[in-house]
Amino acid sequence: MGKGKKHRGEHEEHANHERWLVSYADMMTLLMVLFIVLFAVSQVDQKKFNELREGMAAGFGQQPSPFQGDQSVLAEAGIAPMAPVRPGADTTQADRVSMGQGEDDAAAEEARRYAEARAEVARLERLRKRVHDALAAHGLAKDVSMRIDERGLRISLVSRHIVFRADVADLSPRGIRVLDTMSPVLLDLPNQIEVAGHTNQVQVKPKFYPTDWELSSARAVTVLRHLNEQGGVPADHMMAAAYGHEQPLIDPSKPGSQAMNKRVDIVVLSTARDDVRGLFAEVLRDQSRTS
Repeated sequence: MGKGKKHRGEHEEHANHERWLVSYADMMTLLMVLFIVLFAVSQVDQKKFNELREGMAAGFGQQPSPFQGDQSVLAEAGIAPMAPVRPGADTTQADRVSMGQGEDDAAAEEARRYAEARAEVARLERLRKRVHDALAAHGLAKDVSMRIDERGLRISLVSRHIVFRADVADLSPRGIRVLDTMSPVLLDLPNQIEVAGHTNQVQVKPKFYPTDWELSSARAVTVLRHLNEQGGVPADHMMAAAYGHEQPLIDPSKPGSQAMNKRVDIVVLSTARDDVRGLFAEVLRDQSRTS
């Protein structure tokens, strides 16, 4: 009977389901301490920073730490607490120096580009004089019109003696003389040359060509071939272009404009960069004011 008796007073052990609260509380405490530290550090106030340093040093039993002593990490060269950023604060001296240097660099770059533009315009002016002197030696200087624009030196065959007859693309004898005189000057240039054909603004269908485009193209090719085949100008330095009546040299409403606008332009293309060529007009204006 003794074996069959149940022991009174012995109870089944129950699991403790609330132990997670201890771990959770510890984690929350650590997070709170972390945020307090971060908040204290973010407020870069020397007095509070010193208090934090002393408090943490005491909490760690006066053990050496990065916050303790004059030889701390923060005292090393090149390392310092970040200064607070105040809304609306003025730029620092370093910022002003940096901004000033940026403005100086921009001004220096602009001056450099202007100097390059002046040098290129001077080179094109020397080329223009060479062409003029060669033509003047044969009494042909008035048969062309020359100007410098953002593309380079533009030599327009505009004389009434050399313009193409209506509806045709054949060179006149005087036109051949002009090209033969200019060819030696153009022969050794490193520049690319665009030969551009133009028609006048008379709204009449060309007799031998479908439109003005074909007529202006044929005139450009005629001049290009003569420069290459008779003048020896390298073919790989030239290209033909056709503009029809879209780019008149002078206002079509002015008397005599038709003869002037019916032309071929020989454009010696500048080798300068686009941003430098964009300053050609300014350089030419400055030169005209000082001349």
